[in-house]
Amino acid sequence: MAVAVVAGVQMLPDTSVATMVTGSLGGAPQPLALDRQPRGASGLPLPRYVSLKGKRVNVRVGPSQDHDVAWVFSKPGLPVEIIAEFENWRRIRDSEGAEGWVYHSLLSGKRTALVAPWQAHGAPDAMLTLRRAPETAARPAARLEHGALVRVEECGVGWCEVRVAGIDGYLKQDLLWGVYPDETVR
Repeated sequence: MAVAVVAGVQMLPDTSVATMVTGSLGGAPQPLALDRQPRGASGLPLPRYVSLKGKRVNVRVGPSQDHDVAWVFSKPGLPVEIIAEFENWRRIRDSEGAEGWVYHSLLSGKRTALVAPWQAHGAPDAMLTLRRAPETAARPAARLEHGALVRVEECGVGWCEVRVAGIDGYLKQDLLWGVYPDETVR
């Protein structure tokens, strides 16, 4: 069987289904009333999701370069949640619940999400279906592993349009860590 691999997605030759291969992460999304959000020093709402800009992002124990590096992210595009701001520093939380401080210029407003990372430790063969339309019965566009990284194009009415490895499709909003339940993303 000939198999084409494009940007980490395994294209199956006899179907339009793809398999996304990623690592495993954990942590479920937290509900939030977006209309009553406080604002940070930047004037933007808190909390909010953003993504990592670079290939190497130091996460510090405090909001300055004088503080020790707690860990380093090495995958650009990962979603993180900004939960506090101090001057040009942002306190972030990752999908596993770990928190630390990152300099603002290392973060991007581009929206990304992880596909159900809180289920990554469940059934190892379980895959989630990326749909061609925002309907449960819509034809499949791809099959994604729990923890797959997707780019969020827009969200509304319980579904998000996402892109992964050149494939566009729809996932239920509650399956994504990187968007809030019922959040509208344009």
